[in-house]
Amino acid sequence: MSTMNHRRLAVAGAASAVLAGAMALPAPALAAPGDSGDVRVTVDIEEIREPGVLAMSIAGDAVALSEDGSTLLIRQFVGTLPAVTVTDTRTAEEVPDGAAWAVLGSATDFVGTAGQAPISAGHLGWKPHLIDGGDTGLVTEGEEVVTVLDAPTQPGNNVGLVDQELLVSTFDSEAVTGDAYSVNADLFLRTPADVPAGTYTSTLTLSLFE
Repeated sequence: MSTMNHRRLAVAGAASAVLAGAMALPAPALAAPGDSGDVRVTVDIEEIREPGVLAMSIAGDAVALSEDGSTLLIRQFVGTLPAVTVTDTRTAEEVPDGAAWAVLGSATDFVGTAGQAPISAGHLGWKPHLIDGGDTGLVTEGEEVVTVLDAPTQPGNNVGLVDQELLVSTFDSEAVTGDAYSVNADLFLRTPADVPAGTYTSTLTLSLFE
């Protein structure tokens, strides 16, 4: 075979080898139309928790006193304070260390509707009664407060409801959370026998403190 023919065969062989190598390379992978995939998305949502509260409610907004137990010297008018409820929905962790709560009451003078001379709040007294004090024994009613016309039944308690007087309290708020406590009180107005006739009105304000 001539030198020229050897060269032609060598070139043809090399071309064939290159072509064969090119045909052996893999084609790139392509997604088929319509294929899909899922991604799971999760989230943890905590319950919204409102903080607890300490609150007071009163079962009524008025009480009418009626005459009962009068004597020749003293006229007496009595009634019952609507039930007062203290509700504490807090957890123990929400209560400040060393906290204590109390409901205090004070009255204004009785003012006559026909221009009578007012009857001072010192003539109005009360005797609290615990309706529901829970199971701890840590909620207690206040002491009796008698009027300026009475001899004291406790040292210095014949002052009437002029200043803030104790209706109900606890000395340990943390120990009595998560419950409700109720109290009422006997109310009594005592006046001189010659008090002018007519309608009188006073406002008894109850306040919850902690």
